[in-house]
Amino acid sequence: MNESVLNQGNHKNRQDVVHRLYSEDLPLHCPPDNTELWSQHPRVFLPIAPGQTALCPYCGNQFFLPKGDT
Repeated sequence: MNESVLNQGNHKNRQDVVHRLYSEDLPLHCPPDNTELWSQHPRVFLPIAPGQTALCPYCGNQFFLPKGDT
């Protein structure tokens, strides 16, 4: 998985960072598998299509899947 996806943040204090996804990152879920236990929230699967952005309702992480990467 793209290392930038690992940057978990508090939804209220999050930075406006968009994590780029690759086809191997699908299906998209947050938190990612290798997130530290202390920073995890309940796993949520997020719908995303090429060229779209998805937002995690728990932590506010934003994910972008470019067109042509599926």
